[in-house]
Amino acid sequence: MSRFLHVIALKDAVATATRIAPAPVPEKMPVGSATGRVLAEDIPADMDIPGFDRSVVDGYAVRSEDTTGSGDTTPAHLQCSGMVVMGSLDPNLTVTQGTCVYIPTGGVLPKGADAVVMLEHTEETADTVLVKRPVSYGENVLLHDDDFSKGEIVLAAGRKLTPQDMGFLAAVGCTEVTVAKKPVVGIISTGNELVPATARPGPGQVRDANASMLAAYLAEYGCETWLYGIVRDEREAFETVTSRAVRECDVVLISGGSSKDDRDMTAGVIAGRGEVLVHGIAIAPGKPTIIGRIEGKPVIGLPGHPAAAFVVLIAVVTPLLDRMLGLKKPVLRATGAVLGESIPSQKGREEYARVRIDNGVATPLFGKAGLLNTLVKSDGFVRIPPGCEGLEKGTFVEVILW
Repeated sequence: MSRFLHVIALKDAVATATRIAPAPVPEKMPVGSATGRVLAEDIPADMDIPGFDRSVVDGYAVRSEDTTGSGDTTPAHLQCSGMVVMGSLDPNLTVTQGTCVYIPTGGVLPKGADAVVMLEHTEETADTVLVKRPVSYGENVLLHDDDFSKGEIVLAAGRKLTPQDMGFLAAVGCTEVTVAKKPVVGIISTGNELVPATARPGPGQVRDANASMLAAYLAEYGCETWLYGIVRDEREAFETVTSRAVRECDVVLISGGSSKDDRDMTAGVIAGRGEVLVHGIAIAPGKPTIIGRIEGKPVIGLPGHPAAAFVVLIAVVTPLLDRMLGLKKPVLRATGAVLGESIPSQKGREEYARVRIDNGVATPLFGKAGLLNTLVKSDGFVRIPPGCEGLEKGTFVEVILW
């Protein structure tokens, strides 16, 4: 096994992971069920939107030139010749020189009008409207194609659909969309020391924290997850479960099977049934990560420590999933903060330091590799580039939020 654990840069590991990612698989579904899914096709506008010139305020439709020079002491006197009824177009309703028409918000701009005076800038006396403020051409008016022109792309492929996107889809008459099928990700937990969360650990044993953590993150990210339980360090059993997972899933994550150890079977099994592409990444935590492929499907060996597994999940696995989903823009959330304490780092590796944020200050949470508390007490992490020997207190940093 000495030929494994050849450490490479994180960017090269990510490039490898995305290179072996299966292409997105499109599927159609009703718009009402598509929130959170990733579009696989562009959505064009089927018509000009809004489709007619309309007012964006309550007021009077006018010819802008008739309001030139108007003010509180010298108002323009216009004759009100009618009113716009919502949801209809009166072909006989026309604004001519010296006249105006009452129009509510959203009403169709009548023929002859090119602007709308807000109601609060007018005064009505009988059939005469006093306009106390001039308006320019197009003021307070939304033109028929101001939102979208017919054929213009409303939502582009690769976009993760949000609740507000549903309004756009309704506006263009779209009731069905083509989205990327959710990747099916299998999760295998390995190690003689692991017991289920329902069991009370004995001496030398720990509960399997990674499976639940990974499954929750992946489900939120837009994947289906299949849990294959805990597999002991026995090659035959491990090969059987791995073969089944590869057959049933699009991607397989093996938790706790990435260390360089004579008893570690993950790299050997992947190599025997497929190929090991990466075994070792210059990242902390997460150095012994494995990236391989069996039957054309990505198989990733994650570190056993939850913090390290989670960092690798974000840094390496999510770019692979983005490629499988066709996602154009990563969905990770970030915020800016000032570093409350200096963070040392080893030059030559990319480091992900966990931090807690309070009132715009990011405080590093230092701890030993196997500890869980820094993961649950932190709000996110700060990325320290491989060419940097740490970050000084007071540095403005970007915090990637969990």
